[in-house]
Amino acid sequence: MSALRLGVNIDHVATLRNARGGPHPDPVRAALLVREAGGQGVTAHLREDRRHITDADVERLAAECDLPLNLEIAATEEMVAIARRVRPHACCIVPERREERTTESGLDVIGAEARLRPVVAALAERGIRVSLFVDPEPRQLEAAKAVGAPVVELHTGSYCEATGEEQQRELERLMRAAALCRELGLECHAGHGLTYANVKPVAAIPEIVELNIGHYLIGEAVFSGFVEAVRRMRRLMDEARAG
Repeated sequence: MSALRLGVNIDHVATLRNARGGPHPDPVRAALLVREAGGQGVTAHLREDRRHITDADVERLAAECDLPLNLEIAATEEMVAIARRVRPHACCIVPERREERTTESGLDVIGAEARLRPVVAALAERGIRVSLFVDPEPRQLEAAKAVGAPVVELHTGSYCEATGEEQQRELERLMRAAALCRELGLECHAGHGLTYANVKPVAAIPEIVELNIGHYLIGEAVFSGFVEAVRRMRRLMDEARAG
C-alpha cells in the first residue's frame, strides 16, 4: 500500500487572525510547524474575497515554508495569474461562491471542460502540479482526466456529514471513485470535513495518497496545541494504513 501524505490547511489560522486584525496568530508560523507535527505539505485557499488567506500570506508561504505548498484557487484569470507568478508546488482548482461559508461541493468539470482545459495547461506550463476538487462521481473523474489534470481531490463532505448506513454508502462511493482514479491514471487525494472520528476509513482506502485537513485541526489546536493536534491525526492515519 502506498504511503499516505497529510496536507494541513492553515486557512483558519488566518480566520482567527482576521477576526481582530493585526499579525497574530500568523498562518505562516503554523505552516512552519507542520513538518514537526508530522505533515508533509501545507494547503491554503486564496479566495476571491480574501476572507482568510491574503496575497501577502501566499507570498510569505511560498518564500518561507520548506514544505510543498498546495494553493487552492478558483479558475479565474486573477487567481491563475497569481499562481503562475508565485509558482506553488501544486494548485487545487475548487468551486467558489461568495455566499458560501466553506466549499460545499466538488467542481463541475463536465460543465466546464472548455474553461478548465486552458487553466490546467497554463498552470502546468509553470511547473505547477494541478488537481481538481471533485465529487466522487465517475463522470467527473473522466472529465478531469480529459482536461489534462494529473490529480483529483475527492470531496469527502457527504461522507463526513452522513451517519449510519448512509455513511457506509458514501464511503463505498469514495472507494469506487478511488479505484477508478487508479484505472484512469489519476493521482487520488481526498479531503473536506475529516475528523479524528471519521478519518480512518478514508485513510484506509489504498488508492488515496494524500489527505488535506484543516478546519478541524485548527479547532482542536485551541485545546491541545497545533503540533499535538496534527500529530494525533497523523497517528490515526498511520494506524489506518497499518491495519
